[in-house]
Amino acid sequence: MKAETAAKKLGILLSAAPESFTAEPISREQLDAILADPPAWLVELRANGPHPRPVVAARLGVSISGLIRAEVTEPLTTAEIKHLLETKPQWLVVERATQHEVREEQIRVKNAQAGKEALAKEAQKSAKK
Repeated sequence: MKAETAAKKLGILLSAAPESFTAEPISREQLDAILADPPAWLVELRANGPHPRPVVAARLGVSISGLIRAEVTEPLTTAEIKHLLETKPQWLVVERATQHEVREEQIRVKNAQAGKEALAKEAQKSAKK
């Protein structure tokens, strides 16, 4: 697989990875070996960054769209993420609230769907009798 794909699977920023990682395609076996026994550079990148947008969004508790709305377009380090979480700028408060509402709505829809499915199963059981 391409180094870009492997970097996404590892949750790291490709441009921050060493040349030895980015120079050649990576086999699934190599990726599995890296996951099983992460090299020092991978441990360092995962701990301190810079982090790709999906990791930044997850650590801040917002969506990727929320980062874009807040004009956070550059990769952030762990220290920068920690600073944002401590200072809680207004955009972060708003986006975290939005993300919370979206998750609650997803749970509501999932529960409603499960209820409909349960009713349908009960109706099928009644129809068979």
